[in-house]
Amino acid sequence: MREMLYPTAAISAIGLDKDVALITDGRFSGATKGLSIGHVMPEAALGGAIGIVKNGDRIKIDLAKKKIDLLVGEREIKSMLKKFKPKMQKVNSKVLESYRKRIADEN
Repeated sequence: MREMLYPTAAISAIGLDKDVALITDGRFSGATKGLSIGHVMPEAALGGAIGIVKNGDRIKIDLAKKKIDLLVGEREIKSMLKKFKPKMQKVNSKVLESYRKRIADEN
């Protein structure tokens, strides 16, 4: 859960803060500029659709409904998810392992 000040500053510095969104499991400081969505669940590690997103894929963000959708056909999503193999890093912490199990149980 890294601090996202540097990535958001870089996005702003090249003038893209009104055109792109940063979606991360990281956290933000009060200096963040632009659309930034943080503290997302580690869905990719659990085999969720966020793990199959590729450069160029379109994503719809509905702030009012707090929803993010991958704008790829349902058939393609199912096909990609079948091939997807989540990459779980080994952890040497009982706290992190407990968190991982709790998240997996919620999904």
